[in-house]
Amino acid sequence: MISRRTGVLAVVAVAGLVVCAPAAPAALAAPSADALIGEVYGGGGNSGATLTSDFIELTNAGTAAVSLDGWSVQYLPAAPSASSKWQVTPLTGSVAAGARYLVAESTGSGGTVALPTPDASGGIAMAAGAGTVALVHATTALTCLTAADCAADVAVHDLVGYGAATVRETNPAPAASNTTSIARTSGDTDDNAADFATGTPTPTNGKGETAGGGIPPVAAKIHDIQGTTRISPLKGQKVAGVTGVVTAIRAFGSSRGFWFTDTHPDSDPRTSEGLFVFTGSSTPAVAAGDAVTVSGTVSEYYPDSPTDSTYQSTTELTGPQWTIESSGNALPAPTVLTPTTVPDALAPQPGGNIESLPLEPAKYSLDFWEAHEGEIVSVSNARVVGPTTAYDELYVTTKPKQNPTPRGGTIYTGYDQSNTGVLKVESLVPFAERPFPVVNTGDTLTGVTAGPVEYDSFGGYTLEASVLGGVRSGGITKEVTRKQRPDELAVATYNVENLSAVDTEDKFDQLARGIVDNLSSPDIVTLEEIQDNNGADGNGDGVVAADQTLQKFTDAIVAAGGPRYQWREIDPQEGTDGGEPGGNIRVGFLFNPNRVSFVDRPGGDETTAVSVVKDHNKAHLSVSPGRVDPTNEAWQDSRKPLAGEFVFRGRTVFVIANHFNSKGGDQPTHGRYQPPTRSSEVQRGKQAQVLRGFVDQLLAADRKANVIVAGDLNDYQFSPALRTLTAGGKLTDLINTLPARERYSYVYEGNSQVLDHILTAQDPRGMDYDVVHINAEFATQASDHDPQIVRFRPRG
Repeated sequence: MISRRTGVLAVVAVAGLVVCAPAAPAALAAPSADALIGEVYGGGGNSGATLTSDFIELTNAGTAAVSLDGWSVQYLPAAPSASSKWQVTPLTGSVAAGARYLVAESTGSGGTVALPTPDASGGIAMAAGAGTVALVHATTALTCLTAADCAADVAVHDLVGYGAATVRETNPAPAASNTTSIARTSGDTDDNAADFATGTPTPTNGKGETAGGGIPPVAAKIHDIQGTTRISPLKGQKVAGVTGVVTAIRAFGSSRGFWFTDTHPDSDPRTSEGLFVFTGSSTPAVAAGDAVTVSGTVSEYYPDSPTDSTYQSTTELTGPQWTIESSGNALPAPTVLTPTTVPDALAPQPGGNIESLPLEPAKYSLDFWEAHEGEIVSVSNARVVGPTTAYDELYVTTKPKQNPTPRGGTIYTGYDQSNTGVLKVESLVPFAERPFPVVNTGDTLTGVTAGPVEYDSFGGYTLEASVLGGVRSGGITKEVTRKQRPDELAVATYNVENLSAVDTEDKFDQLARGIVDNLSSPDIVTLEEIQDNNGADGNGDGVVAADQTLQKFTDAIVAAGGPRYQWREIDPQEGTDGGEPGGNIRVGFLFNPNRVSFVDRPGGDETTAVSVVKDHNKAHLSVSPGRVDPTNEAWQDSRKPLAGEFVFRGRTVFVIANHFNSKGGDQPTHGRYQPPTRSSEVQRGKQAQVLRGFVDQLLAADRKANVIVAGDLNDYQFSPALRTLTAGGKLTDLINTLPARERYSYVYEGNSQVLDHILTAQDPRGMDYDVVHINAEFATQASDHDPQIVRFRPRG
């Protein structure tokens, strides 16, 4: 569940403004006379709590009903930092004169009494002791982080800071606890300390119903709870008499619990008969085969804020109680996954949230998995398409003929061509009994792997294996490319994954062997993700130099039997190039001075743009190395391309090293919005335009210029950014010269895909291009990217 943390909660209204004062009082607005925050409780579900959920209660001190449509309640840490953000729960309906309005927030694993049916629901995990709550006439998150700024925000209608909250009206209300709330004792004087007192929580909804009394539990079957859409029709309600047989137990971690399945299903294929019972950090005292009767509160769990999550939810029971009716019962038969079981289409594509759409499990794969959420499924002799990760997970395919790569993976071929056979596998078996298998792409999980289906924000629908198959090797080995001939220039690109001088010697040695043994010592290597000398360990310390990192790397290459490479790079400004905080990643060049020379032209620095100089119908760089338009807004918080001028056998070659902005912020392919929004593409599109413009300048100065564009472009060969770079045919993306099933350099969520590219301005028919698979398909990796290389004879 979402972790409990100290925070501040706000509610936004139509008129008036609220005063939040730090040490010195801020100017006060007129006190509110109608809708007010009446009670705040953040200890729901915590240790010692009776109530299972946090809540905020509004009151109306006026004589007429107040519409809350378009209003919200919001939450902020009690001692907010510059990066703190308000969390938002939208409101609808109205609060009658003299009545109350109940907003349910996060549900925890403790407590035994559910709230009465709320008038609005959110998922904010409020702090028990200290925080801030406000009433606002909008659903946009507030930006104020001080009492004075919040007092000046005309959107804020009422606000209470309690405990040690720094955002409050004049003085804070008393601190609350897991067993006490703060409740309004009078009208609104704009002094939280005077207006609120602590006491026993008394959640009351607009109908006057109270916790534990107003609404009896609903008798329900599992299929009643799961319903025919992604959201339970009983969400937020207390249910009882829910029967089934325990099929699997999660007995470790902070999200423990058990799955159970009704052995008397209905006839509707849309309704799952399985359900997860969440017990928090407590291991449930049940065993597979126990027949149980369970009560609890129906919840939809999101890994982040439910109001703006891009992920799907997991339907579950929280605050559970159960009775074991009998033990040793046979487990329900699993749904056996064959190559034709899961539909080929991913999901409906309405251009928005699909949660309310009726499930069509025979038509869409995401609907199929949702219709089996919590149920046991099994797969036999499944081919691994994504290797074991550091998080003890792997990916298999239920459709072995769906876009296979020659080495056993599954190739990703287009935005509208999802590989619906890919399935993530984790283990419920304690590692002391069975260590998680270490597998590479192309290996096989032999025999049967079975367990319940659960949605995971990292990887989508996941088979939580209570039965884990064996391992048979697929036999893939790390590739070795051929050595360049004396008259061939070999240019490679390699993302070395956040390499800094503080990394282990083993990482340097593995990367060095990749350069020497697998890439056969290229003449030039563009490097991505070279960090400064102390990497993320020195966040914000002003260290940006990477000379120690590159010295350690080139020393390791020599120790591995390779040449003594030289390097060129330009240190970025502190904290401006994105990547791991404090790492100051950048691109750079390695080159073998025995094979190629670098043309050094001074003047290149972190903000100086390289330009093209024409001399006797030949192109040159104004500075070398030099950054391409580094102050252009396209490169904000992202790496700047680095252009270098090289000479090989008397011929000038321009190499441009790149690392475009990442896909962070894109909606997941398996999320609740279909089709997903790829917001990160906007910046990469701008970056491609700037880079293409520079290449056009080189070719305008010399149409026969030898130009190589290489690096981690963080996008697919069919993406808008790559279409911009290759428009008009001046640049060729060499990945497209390979057979379609071999076009990949990266494996993500079981999909073999392209992020890294080498583009050329020469005729690709005279080039020998190779993606050298040494990392992405293997559980043991020096980097998460595979390098690639091109060998060619430069034009004279």
